[in-house]
Order: sequence, then C-alpha cells, then structure tokens
Amino acid sequence: MTNPHPIYALWSHPRSMSTAMERVMRERGDLDCAHEPFMYDYYVHRQVRQMPFFDVQPGHPTAYADIRDMLLARASTQPVFIKDMSYYVWPQLIDDPLIAPHLINMFLIRDPIASIASYYKLDPDLSLEEIGIEAQWHHYTALCDMGERPVVIDAHQIRADPRGVISALWAAVGLPFVGKAFDWQSETPEDWDQVEAWHDKATSTTGIQPLTDADLQKQRDRFEACATDTPHLRDYLAHHQVFYEKLKAQTINP
Repeated sequence: MTNPHPIYALWSHPRSMSTAMERVMRERGDLDCAHEPFMYDYYVHRQVRQMPFFDVQPGHPTAYADIRDMLLARASTQPVFIKDMSYYVWPQLIDDPLIAPHLINMFLIRDPIASIASYYKLDPDLSLEEIGIEAQWHHYTALCDMGERPVVIDAHQIRADPRGVISALWAAVGLPFVGKAFDWQSETPEDWDQVEAWHDKATSTTGIQPLTDADLQKQRDRFEACATDTPHLRDYLAHHQVFYEKLKAQTINP
C-alpha cells in the first residue's frame, strides 16, 4: 500500500453535535468521510451491548483490524475524515502502529447535562461508558503523553460562532477554509441511513443553529425530567462532568 493520506479523526461522545460537525466536513468536498466506522467493532463484533435504531449494513467490516485496514485503504487515494467515539477504540487504537501515525486527532465535547438527556431520549438503557466523555479524556491525555496536543472544541462554542471556531479548528490541523461547508446543500449521506433515528436534526436543517438562553434552559429542564424518572443519571452526570471540565479547559479560542 502506498503511504496513506492523513486521516482526520474527530473523537466525540454521543449527542455532542458530532453529526453536524461531520456534515460540515462532508460539505467541504475534499475529504472521503466515514460515519462512525468503529461503531461496528463495539456493537457488532464485540457486542458490548445492543444499540437501538442501528441498521447494520451488510458488507461493512466489523472487527477492529478490518475497519482500520478499510480506512487505510481509503486513505491511499485521498484524505479521509472520520467522526467516531473514543470509547469504541480506547485503548487499542492508541498503540496501533499501523494507523496511529496517520491520524490527525481532534476532540469534540458538549456539556453532559445536554448530551445525557438527549441520549436518554433515544436509549433509556444507556451505560456509564456510553456517555463517552471519560474515554475521551483518557484518549486525549494518552496522546498528550505521546507528544501530541490535539485540538479540542466545544459544541456550545461552535453554536455561538460556527465559522470562527471551525475555521480555527481547520487552521490548527492544516485544512484550508471552505466557506460553502457551512451551508448544507447536498442530500443526506447514504451511510447515515444505518442510524437514521439518531440524526434527525442534522438531516432536517441546513446549517448549525445558534444556541439561545431558552435552549440552555430547555436542556437543563430535560435533564431534570429524565433524572426524576431515572435517578442514576445524576451519578452519570457527576462522573462525566469532571472529565468534561478538564477537556473544556483545553478548548481552542478562535
């Protein structure tokens, strides 16, 4: 195999606005984009648990090594972008000599009071691990220990200033500015069909929407309603809030 092009990896957690970010990256037009390819290793190959509303696509590689090899093959012809979750690949990816040197790592976070409530609406049986922010922190710090300093962005900052924050992200990882990426004109990507129910907002809007005070209050109210029905969500929140705050302290400033 020829030397691969870069693989731009946005490591996220569920309901972190990562699909909207993926939509922006797809609209650039210069990247071969893959939607959560390592999800297949976690939910199909290893069967850690069953993911609701996941329509497994025939022919998609399921084992970690096969998914890695698929991405490297795609990167042999052009740069690749993946949006994926740290908890799918932690810790095996960090020491993988075949793909790790080709990854340009980025991290996306969102306040867990918002992401947990949004996740619970779709999957009331969500696990502590699937909240996802703790794995992101371990992933991030491991990369830092290896001499990297990955870019971290926050969903709330993006909604306040999409062009400013995303432009700063692109500049930090060596991607040129592409203005058309902020207006979604193309059809919904086919590989979103496998998890269509999870991405209704990213498929029904034409760009990243501003965040209002009313939105923030709605997020808090939604979490309180969920936690009233399922009290252990408060423990989930407390556990992951610590890691969110640590990562938030590393976010870039446009």
